[in-house]
Amino acid sequence: MGATKTEHFTDQQNEIANIAKALAHPARIAILEYLLKVNECICSDIVDKLPLAQPTVSQHLKQLKDAGLIKGNIEGNSVCYCINEETLSMFEFYFETMTTKLKKQNCC
Repeated sequence: MGATKTEHFTDQQNEIANIAKALAHPARIAILEYLLKVNECICSDIVDKLPLAQPTVSQHLKQLKDAGLIKGNIEGNSVCYCINEETLSMFEFYFETMTTKLKKQNCC
């Protein structure tokens, strides 16, 4: 398989693609929805809510954190996760801009 050649794209294009990639799994969507519902939680709470093993949930949390969609703070022996509002707002703004441009176009 060839290289992705991400250097040929803008920082914003790479960032949006990275976020979209992190969102491309139903378990990660479920984690985000749970975090939105409770506003913050500890990893073991998430494990109790999903039909996945703890290491699998941890891997999904890592991917969400690497994409900037969630933040994690160490509290004792646990990590408390919450939504990164800044990243979510940027993602929302990107798609609002696309939608606005689409409404102005007269396409097939």
